[in-house]
Amino acid sequence: MTDIQNVDIFVIGGGINGAGIARDAAGRGLSVVLCEKDDLAEGTSSRSGKLVHGGLRYLEYYEFRLVREALIEREVLMRNAPHIIWPMRFVLPHSPQDRPAWLVRLGLFLYDNLGGRKQLPGTRTLDLHRDPEGAAIKDKYHKGFEYSDCWVDDARLVILNAVDAAERGALVLTRSPCVSARRDGQVWRVTTRNSVTGETKEFIAKLLVNAAGPWVSDVVNRVAGSNSTRNVRLVKGSHIIVPKFWKGENAYLVQNHDKRVIFINPYERDKALIGTTDIAYDGLAEDVRAEDSEVQYLIDAVNRYFKEQLTCDDVLTTYSGVRPLFDDGQGNPSAVTRDYVFDIEEKGGAPMLNIFGGKITTFRELAERGLHKIRKFFPEMGGDWTENAPLPGGDMDHADYEAFRNRMKQDYPWMPRELRRHYGRLYGTRVDRIAAGATSLDGLGRHFGGNLYEAEVSYLMNHEWAQTAEDILWRRTKHRLHLTDDEQAAFAEWFEDQRKAA
Repeated sequence: MTDIQNVDIFVIGGGINGAGIARDAAGRGLSVVLCEKDDLAEGTSSRSGKLVHGGLRYLEYYEFRLVREALIEREVLMRNAPHIIWPMRFVLPHSPQDRPAWLVRLGLFLYDNLGGRKQLPGTRTLDLHRDPEGAAIKDKYHKGFEYSDCWVDDARLVILNAVDAAERGALVLTRSPCVSARRDGQVWRVTTRNSVTGETKEFIAKLLVNAAGPWVSDVVNRVAGSNSTRNVRLVKGSHIIVPKFWKGENAYLVQNHDKRVIFINPYERDKALIGTTDIAYDGLAEDVRAEDSEVQYLIDAVNRYFKEQLTCDDVLTTYSGVRPLFDDGQGNPSAVTRDYVFDIEEKGGAPMLNIFGGKITTFRELAERGLHKIRKFFPEMGGDWTENAPLPGGDMDHADYEAFRNRMKQDYPWMPRELRRHYGRLYGTRVDRIAAGATSLDGLGRHFGGNLYEAEVSYLMNHEWAQTAEDILWRRTKHRLHLTDDEQAAFAEWFEDQRKAA
């Protein structure tokens, strides 16, 4: 008979909201279990535009509070995860056919000042014919603006929250869907089943948190057998990855004919990430993919502004995700709020907290406010703590990544620059857990190509729940973009052999 474990909170969903809540709750002294039906961040949370930002375009929809809160959180996250979050400058070429220049400048003024900006430089006006940032832009565009936001490795943000949650006592179960959750008086009886081993686990929880993202309604209605008056609206966003086609570290933000904005960001050193689309989606979240029409839409947006014209042949790969937005009745997918809503059900006995909506940038605040909502059920839990708590690997003096990078150069003089950069950006101060004892590349074990060595693979398997080759090549890292097809196949074969032998 399976042992039944008693816990305070059971969290369904291993995306950014679920991982953030598990971390926050565990840090307050609550006993926590988090279950994810697939891999951590396998759904929406690894398929974002990979930005920590206020959402410049949300100002047009008068979402001033949401933008302000996101800009404040941008500062918090920069301090707490300087290895996976860093500043980026965005160049916005102005097209007279779209928004007038005064309106764009007003929006950027508000963006600079709404959130108490401290760490990032403000907006400046560009002469695209004179300033180097305009060299790649067509000559018919004369004026531009440059403003600041931040890049984030979205999947690693999820992983690091889960790692911190586990180190604070939470139990994290991946590939373990919740097959049932039923109220039994004042508690929940929850069952999970591991989709790989078939092992079932049973829990008794005082409170259930539904952070299932696109599957939030499915958990409400099918798994928990409850009802909610809240609904999510699924909106598909697709991205393309192409070789980088401009010089410099800056990104671009361009306005399309339909008033939507498209981000064109430097990615993985020599590539560009372009997105996103906003399309109402009615299918299964598991089946989402980028349509040919979306790929062409993104290419057309780039070609409207840039001298170098892209074609479909330039596309290296695509990815698509489903955003679970709170349904506020707006007809235009781009106008649907990115805000979040909590719904607490307790009429049937044991309480359940459902989370609708949300965005990467505000996950920490969402988790904190979610814990406020359930404080009455756990009056002894600790207070707020995450605002000044670095994520794993982010505990650098004064959040100074450049100083840390220089120390890495001294500590690992045998390590090639690109490998130091890879380890530093993904693992921060925990790089020593991968390179421990190594005094040369041979000490990192088998080399699979690019910057992928056996030592990193072992770390990811032992400490970050990596169970498949894709977990490592695409979500924990982006090695897939730097290995040949043959190298990927060889690694997958080796990995499967290692897994079977374990």
